[in-house]
Amino acid sequence: LFSLRHPIALAPMGGSAGGALAAAVSNGGGLGLLGGGSGDPDWLNRELPIVASGTDRPWGVGFQSWAVDVSTVERALERSPRAVMLSFGDPSAFVEPIRQSGAALIIQVTDLEEARQAVGLGADVIVAQGTESGGHGAERGRSTLTFVPVVVDLAAPTPVLAAGGIADGRGVAAALALGAAGALIGTRFQATVEALVDPAISKAIIEGGGEDTERSRVLDIVRGSRWPSRYTARTLGHPFLDRWRGREAELAADPDAKGEYEDGVACGELSPLPVWASEAVDLIDDLASASDLVGSLAMQAEQSLTRAGRH
Repeated sequence: LFSLRHPIALAPMGGSAGGALAAAVSNGGGLGLLGGGSGDPDWLNRELPIVASGTDRPWGVGFQSWAVDVSTVERALERSPRAVMLSFGDPSAFVEPIRQSGAALIIQVTDLEEARQAVGLGADVIVAQGTESGGHGAERGRSTLTFVPVVVDLAAPTPVLAAGGIADGRGVAAALALGAAGALIGTRFQATVEALVDPAISKAIIEGGGEDTERSRVLDIVRGSRWPSRYTARTLGHPFLDRWRGREAELAADPDAKGEYEDGVACGELSPLPVWASEAVDLIDDLASASDLVGSLAMQAEQSLTRAGRH
C-alpha cells in the first residue's frame, strides 16, 4: 500500500510525534505519522511543513476523532499526506474528505465494536490497540496478544497493524506472527533524538519499568482534559496517582485539587505533562536516532522470525 521497506509505523503521539520524528521514521523505511492530536492549529502550521519537506517517502498525520472537526483534517490534507489516521471516537465524519483527497484511511480500534465500524467505513488499514499501550486507550480493552488476531480475522483482507506493548524487534516479529501486516510503535519512539519531548521525559522512559506504569483517569481529571471517560491513559507513576487512585469522582468534585496540581507544575515539583509509557518501557534503554531505530527494529524482527523458524 505504501511501498515501505519495513513493516513499522510511528504512532501519531499527540504533540511529541512532530515533523522531524515523522520524517525520520519515513526516511528510515517505515511510515511516519505526525501526531496531530486535538488539532492545535499553531502546532500543525509549524510541524506539517517540516515533515512535508523532510522526506520524499510516504508519511501521514493522525488525529483524535473526538477532539477535531472536519476543517482541521481538511487543512492537513492540503499538505498531501499519504495517510490520515483517526483514533478514539467516531471517525465517520472524516471519511469522505479523506477519500476525496486520495489519502489512505487508517482507523485505530480498541474493541470489536470499533473494529466492525472501521471495516464498515472501508478503512484501508486498521490498527488494533491492546491495553499495554502507553497513553490513551480503552479502559476495558484486551491485551495485544489476544486482540490482534481477532481483528485480523474480522477485518480480512484489510491489513491490520498491531499496537500496544511493542518496543523492540521481537514485538514486531510477534505482531507479524499474529497475522498483522506490521506494528504501530509509540513509546519506543518517545526516546529518540527527534521526539518533541522534554529531556526529563526521555530520561524517565529510559529508566522506567513496566511495573511502574498504570492506566488511570486521574491525570486527565486534574489537568482538566476533556478526554472521554472510556479512554484511560497509561503513564509512569505520579504523585497525584498515588494520592487520588480510586477516588476519581472525589477528585473531579474537589475545587482545590486542580490548583494544587497547577502550583506543583509552576514551582517545578510536578512535570507539566504525564509520562505516557507502555508496559514495554523496560525494553528501552537508550536515546536513539529514529531513522536508525526503524532499521534496527526490522533487523531484530527478522532475526527473531528466523530463530523461531528453526524450532
